[in-house]
Amino acid sequence: MKILVTGAAGFIGSTYVRNVLDTSDDAVVVLDKLTYAGRRENLRDVEDRIEFVEGAIEDRDLVLDLTDGVDAVVNFAAESHVDRSIADQDAFARTHVIGTSVLLDAAREHGVGRYLQVSTDEVYGSIERGTFTEESPLNPSSPYSATKAAGDLLVSSHVHTYGIEAVITRGSNNYGPRQYPEKLIPLAVLNALHGDSLPVYGDGRQVRNWLYVEDFARAIDLALRHGVAGEVYNVGGPDETANIDVVRRILALTERDESLIEYVTDRPGHDRRYSLSSAKIRELGWEPSRRFQEGLAQTVDWYRDNEWWWEPIRSGEYREYYERQYGRKLA
Repeated sequence: MKILVTGAAGFIGSTYVRNVLDTSDDAVVVLDKLTYAGRRENLRDVEDRIEFVEGAIEDRDLVLDLTDGVDAVVNFAAESHVDRSIADQDAFARTHVIGTSVLLDAAREHGVGRYLQVSTDEVYGSIERGTFTEESPLNPSSPYSATKAAGDLLVSSHVHTYGIEAVITRGSNNYGPRQYPEKLIPLAVLNALHGDSLPVYGDGRQVRNWLYVEDFARAIDLALRHGVAGEVYNVGGPDETANIDVVRRILALTERDESLIEYVTDRPGHDRRYSLSSAKIRELGWEPSRRFQEGLAQTVDWYRDNEWWWEPIRSGEYREYYERQYGRKLA
């Protein structure tokens, strides 16, 4: 196949591109806007094996041109950080709603054989007990998850109205190499390596269902090739862990003292717990390859060994964002 992968200079998208190149003979075209979290460095080791185009999925003329002749579209393009959506939701609506609409129209116009929308467990909202399935109602809590849910509904509407061959994957909290350090795990790892305090929202007892990024990439590819059109596939990690316990594990792995933990004012509308059933994607043959303890140790090692990747981030605009978000400067 020839696959157009949008948002593939980001964390999950770049991992997916590697998976495709390593497991198939498919040709890959990458479309990425290169916002703050979309970086060419994420594709540095495979750039000679792909076609890279800089641009936005909201650009209708560009998307129409790129979808002409492709066999599949995989849409990772997203603004992904809840905190930023609370501060300013405009970019989230443009990418998740307008951009998805443009991609779907282009895929329909050119008869693209397969479309996959990469979504999130956050569209279901918070769950105190039990586990979300694909039949659970959508109940998003933030501008981020609300706009992601809107994109999902657009995809479903195109399946039912136009017969487009589309599937949706909803992943739980991903972690692993190349994740931008606004997210909990890379933020905590880099702060710990620098001896800086580690901010923890509220009481830190928010529970997340952690999924190693390479496992999610494999699930997405499986759903693209073998999923039933019109269906949603949840992809949950094998372990649920509270945020404070994640931070404590990171401190142990970096040989830092727990006195570095700094409790900060909780995020507005912070979901308390996520939990996804993966029974449906498992029926297609998927299994997670890493338990959280192993994957976290590998992730810490990657950040420790790849200063070339994160040093430009910590010395750039991210410092200003961090100060705005947490009320103090990075060490």
